[in-house]
Amino acid sequence: MSRRSLVLGVWLGCMVLAAIIVARARYIADLSAFLPAHPTPTQQLLIDQLRDGPASRLLFIAIERADSGTRAQIALAMAVQLRRDAQFSLVNDGEPVGLEQDREFLFGHRYLLSDSVTAQRFSAAGLHAAIQDTIDNLASPAGLLLKSLLPRDPTGEFPHLLDQLSNASQPSSNDGVWTSRDGARALMVVQTAASGSDTDAQERAIASIRNAFAVSSRVSPERAGAQLRLSGPGVFAVMARAKIKTAVVRLSIASSALVVVVLLTVYRSVPALILGLLPVTTGALTGVAAVALAFGAIHGVTLGFGITLIGESVDYSIYFFVQSRRPQPGTQSLAWQRLWWPTIRLGMLTSVCGFASLLPSGFPGLAQLGLYSISGLIAAALVTRYVLPSLLPRGFSIHDLGPFGAGIARLLRPLREHRGLVIAASVAAALLAVTTLYQHRATLWNRELSALSPVSAADQHFDATLRADLGAADTMDLVVVSAPTLDAALRGAEQAGAALRPLIEAKAIGGFDSPVNYLPSLETQKARRDSLPDAATLSADLRRASAGLPLQSERLLPFVTDVEAARQAGLLSRRDLQGSSLGAAFDALIMQQKDRWNALLPLHAAAPGQAIDTARVIAALKLARLDEARVLDLKQESDALYSSYLAEAIHLSLAGFGALIVLLAVALRSLSRVARVLAPLALAVLVVAAALAACGVQLTILHLVGMLLIVAVGSNYALFIDRQESLHEAGGEPLTLASLSIANLCTVIGFGLLSFSQVPVLVALGTTVAPGALLALLFAAALSPRESHA
Repeated sequence: MSRRSLVLGVWLGCMVLAAIIVARARYIADLSAFLPAHPTPTQQLLIDQLRDGPASRLLFIAIERADSGTRAQIALAMAVQLRRDAQFSLVNDGEPVGLEQDREFLFGHRYLLSDSVTAQRFSAAGLHAAIQDTIDNLASPAGLLLKSLLPRDPTGEFPHLLDQLSNASQPSSNDGVWTSRDGARALMVVQTAASGSDTDAQERAIASIRNAFAVSSRVSPERAGAQLRLSGPGVFAVMARAKIKTAVVRLSIASSALVVVVLLTVYRSVPALILGLLPVTTGALTGVAAVALAFGAIHGVTLGFGITLIGESVDYSIYFFVQSRRPQPGTQSLAWQRLWWPTIRLGMLTSVCGFASLLPSGFPGLAQLGLYSISGLIAAALVTRYVLPSLLPRGFSIHDLGPFGAGIARLLRPLREHRGLVIAASVAAALLAVTTLYQHRATLWNRELSALSPVSAADQHFDATLRADLGAADTMDLVVVSAPTLDAALRGAEQAGAALRPLIEAKAIGGFDSPVNYLPSLETQKARRDSLPDAATLSADLRRASAGLPLQSERLLPFVTDVEAARQAGLLSRRDLQGSSLGAAFDALIMQQKDRWNALLPLHAAAPGQAIDTARVIAALKLARLDEARVLDLKQESDALYSSYLAEAIHLSLAGFGALIVLLAVALRSLSRVARVLAPLALAVLVVAAALAACGVQLTILHLVGMLLIVAVGSNYALFIDRQESLHEAGGEPLTLASLSIANLCTVIGFGLLSFSQVPVLVALGTTVAPGALLALLFAAALSPRESHA
């Protein structure tokens, strides 16, 4: 087998394998790529909340643009369909459907579930007071219910239990369904059976909701004008994935088309165009396959980053075709390998140094970008070095670009003739950039994780409006009680609840949800059951308690029978709640984390728009000596986590830049040449960062990646210009400048199109790298001391 056949066979085999891996890979688009890969227990709890917590499984439904009655009819019809769908564990629109089963369960176990059951309450004096309260409440709106239950529940445990489970503010209601405060929309809330991190399942659930609305709104002409609006974490996750996918596809097509137009214009050769795209295709496939093998899933941002590889990896083939000398037919590739391949190899290694700094990052997203860039660039460079020369047809040539390069050299001649002024202007630009960055130092970096989210401010505002209308707990603030067993976690939740109740009176919080409202700890259940008197004692106490009351004790025999049955019954377990809305509500407030159980107590604000006083919550828990209880502010914790990894990424990038300096020093063996190579890169990064800050753009972790890309791309320009200066041969500079200009144009196209995306992380890359790459080339050419030989 010839060397040529071996090279092509290995390359084709690798491409087929990479294509298979890419086709079978799993793709994600949530913010999990920007959460730590090896979190601490607290960080893991945060991640679990963001991915699978109760808030992540809620979807909010609003029906608008119809009269109140029509909206209610559509909501009721939708609820019927959704309750039959196994994708939803809870469907609530305010109607009493499904409550009968729950009420029977609550009534049958009221003495184990009610927090008012004590031995004192079932003494003669306690019974007298409780029965008197029940009689007094017969005149209330709930009097009809109380009167029907009086023989079996004279102490009012069941109404008290209903109040206990609905301590949060309730939405407004009209025509039998929930409505917004302004009456403009009917409201529903559903909980998916699948976790919030399962974006595919969330997308199917959303599709089912839309289908239910479509079916319900086609029943009559009056319903046709209604509009469905959805919100919630699942909606945002699906929206983000679709937005990233759309952006990646459209921008990939657009950038590829523009690059093809540029290359056809330059090469004026279809074979050259096809061959020139091979490094791009190879690099993209290799990068995605490497990420899939290393991480098991590929984030959408990484795919978006693949667009940028079009603009960078195509540079290698441009250098090969344009810079190849043709002293004799068939020897151009050999001359190029001898003269320019070492420079491309060094440029590739400088890029590897920069992106290798991302590999140790605690953010899987950054580590993915680093691995993608390294593997993709290496593959593209190797294809240029070994595969393209093997595929060149006989007599291959492209359009002569010497005159084009000579024109660029003539434009640069005035700058080189006044190099002192150029250096002075460059120093002034650097000082101005540093001054601007210093002035914006307090607001230079955006340290909020939400800055990376593609969800618009309008969608976030609508979500907040729906939550306020529904009276939902602010699940961004919650108390978490951890314990090794479920029952221990429930005991901790009971203690935490006792510490939080005084804060409701003080208006520090408006209330809280707790899993113990649905399932108290075994110790509490046993204590409540043991506080119930036997039938004989209860009958005697009832006779004394009924003295002076308009109620004969003989009418309360069903009450005695129910209490005796409760005394003989077993205690409740989690299994008893399964299959009911009570079980779904309990499961939403309990999370198992490996060998730990976490009871979640979401906090309600005292008033709409009012912040929760977390400092007082922390103080109350500390005073109660609840060491296993923590207050988790999801936004604050996620922002702090992102901020810490942003700082880590900055330090790693600086370390990578240091490694790049060492590499150049070893390769070039000249401090002046190292300075000439690094100066344009540093200037480009400083000027771009300062320009973004001056325009009011706060930098994110993706802007930092963009700065690494400026260094990676720009180092090739600076190295080629430095290499041309060291060759001391006339006539070579025009081809060098031509190849660099064309490569730079393709890079600016590839990155510049990202600026038109609606995905913040892609916009950050585009607005950083496109101008940065252009400036890197301009600075490298302007600061070059050598006059043109053209």
